[in-house]
Amino acid sequence: MTDSPRITERRARVGSWLIAVAIAVAGLCYSSWVLEFALPIHVDYVNSFLSELDAEGKPYREVFSTGDKIAATLMIPASIGGLLLFPRRALTTVGWIALLCFGTSTIADVLMPLHDCTPGDGSDCGAGGLFPQLHQPHALTSTLAVTSIAVAVFAFSLAAYRYHRWRILREAGVVILVLGASATVWMLVADNLTGNYALGIAQRIQVGSMSLWLITLAAAVVLEAREWIEPVSRR
Repeated sequence: MTDSPRITERRARVGSWLIAVAIAVAGLCYSSWVLEFALPIHVDYVNSFLSELDAEGKPYREVFSTGDKIAATLMIPASIGGLLLFPRRALTTVGWIALLCFGTSTIADVLMPLHDCTPGDGSDCGAGGLFPQLHQPHALTSTLAVTSIAVAVFAFSLAAYRYHRWRILREAGVVILVLGASATVWMLVADNLTGNYALGIAQRIQVGSMSLWLITLAAAVVLEAREWIEPVSRR
């Protein structure tokens, strides 16, 4: 005996709410770095990197690492739920898988923190360039996490236009995408120039835009749940 359409729709709505809440909380927890402005931490916001906040031996390391752990732990079931609950389309499938990779990479990021060698406190890391921490294993997990969520942002943004749905992702989501992409270009270009070029600010804008986009995605899931649930017509 199959469930009635009303029961199926109700379950889908409950599922969409659970997924949305998980994504929103993950976005908030991933922005735990803003606590650096409230806690008694002496940080050079202009030139320091966020990885330094939860580096080994740093004060309040557990505060920032816990925020990342919660974000990653929530994103894994949320992305799997998105794959199972919502219509399977090429772009959105890529987006959910990318978010799953983001969650797993972030957990690895926390498990392999930056060592005491951090550019923000003047340590000699024994490597040249503006990103000496890239010579540590932590760099791989960080790169995977950023790349994964970047793929997710692009995939969902393209899906919003391709399938003519999810207006909030077409408007606010794209603005956040441009903001984050600009900060990323800022960092990539500055890495090949002599000087610091306020890379700490660039990274904070980049990571902040990631959190904002996750919250925007959560809002899209809630506000337009019916469109997520209904089949998408082929175009």
